[in-house]
Amino acid sequence: MHFEETPRDLDKSAEGGPWHRELTKYHWFVLIVAALGWLFDTMDQQLFNLARRPAMVELLGKPKTEVDAMPAEAKASYTAQLNKDVAFYSGVSTTVFMVGWALGGIAFGVLGDKIGRAKTMMITILFYSIFTGLSALAFDFWSFSLLRLLTGLGVGGEFAVGVALVAEVMPDRARPYALGRLQALSAVGNMTAAVIAMVLGKFEETGAIGSAWRIMFIVGTLPALLAIIIRRNLKEPERWQAAAAGDTKSAGSIREMFAHPVWRKHTIVGMLLAFSGVVGLWGIGFFSFDLMRVVFTPYYKEQGLSDDQIRGALTILTGLGSFAQNLGGFFGVEAFTKFTQKTGRRLAFAVSFPLAMVATAFTFLFLGKFLGTWDVFWMLPIMGFCQLTLFGGYAIYLPELYPTRLRSTGTSFCYNVGRLVAAVGPLTLGSLAASLQAGYPTGDATPFRYAGLIMCSVFVIGLLVLPFAPETKGRPLPE
Repeated sequence: MHFEETPRDLDKSAEGGPWHRELTKYHWFVLIVAALGWLFDTMDQQLFNLARRPAMVELLGKPKTEVDAMPAEAKASYTAQLNKDVAFYSGVSTTVFMVGWALGGIAFGVLGDKIGRAKTMMITILFYSIFTGLSALAFDFWSFSLLRLLTGLGVGGEFAVGVALVAEVMPDRARPYALGRLQALSAVGNMTAAVIAMVLGKFEETGAIGSAWRIMFIVGTLPALLAIIIRRNLKEPERWQAAAAGDTKSAGSIREMFAHPVWRKHTIVGMLLAFSGVVGLWGIGFFSFDLMRVVFTPYYKEQGLSDDQIRGALTILTGLGSFAQNLGGFFGVEAFTKFTQKTGRRLAFAVSFPLAMVATAFTFLFLGKFLGTWDVFWMLPIMGFCQLTLFGGYAIYLPELYPTRLRSTGTSFCYNVGRLVAAVGPLTLGSLAASLQAGYPTGDATPFRYAGLIMCSVFVIGLLVLPFAPETKGRPLPE
């Protein structure tokens, strides 16, 4: 397969036309490959979010036959304790996953500057695909957490090298649009996971399979096939090749990133911006699926459904909720991309942080209180739209803060050190929900609602750092 790598000569009319008119076949190939890598990455992330609670119930709980044989009082006590344990350890497993994500992101980000974007991308895709599949073999909480830690290493590395690759290959005018499209398509990965969950939920509901969470992780091995395409056809960007031929000692140097006053300021700003949004999404937003299970379990019990039917119905509902939330997220990233090209990066972030805070707080407080299960189909898209706008900003803004020799390292450091600190978010939510449970009946969603509401204050951090953020709209990538 051969593609033209350098941009074709453009006539003057093309310069004022749609951004995609500036792209060659090779530009499209790079964008598609990078988008697929990130799409499959987010699919694996979302499979974890959807599988997390049922996995914790199975791995922490007793066999169903043993529970059914308990006296009513003992069974009620056991169920209450299990609910508290599931809330807490779901947060712990997510924190472990995010720590792996952060550490892998930093390590692979440095590697991307040292050995190349394409090579590193192939390694990360193989890493997260293999360990996602192996997660299906978990036999207790600790084995599950270890496998999620290893999966996180690969998941964290893919984003930085992918956006660095696209940023360096694309023409300047097309760059923010291409990066926005790359991030928007990540929502398609999340929606793909939702469809997988819904299909498996149907089998689960009929009793054709047991718990669907193990099968979800097996499906997550499929992205490994993309590594073959990358290995055969993707080239390193000319910008990176030129930088690699020059000063190789400073490539991927975290020390230089903090020694230079400009790169140090950019790193602190980028890290705090990413921290705010990552906690908002991973510490609150993606726990909407756990919230749905808590809110709607009593609803399905009142309908007289069996345990298998309830489990299947909840898997389908959370799949639908995930699809709805990420469909909103797709349009949110697209909206940020267009808005920031008209107004600037800082103003777009200044609008997005308050929207994310209000939409998230509203959803956690009122889900199920207006239209029952139908609330899922209008509240979650709005929350997804508002939260994912921020991630469109990270894909566009972070690569614009660094020179080629530090671009992958800097982007990854901001995104993933922010995530390393943000890893306390899921643990905090789970701990808050468990501690607030006292005084409420078993299965009451109120503690979970209040825990999410309290944590929405994290979006204020992003607003506070914006006055110090450099404006990069309309500027070429630094060298």
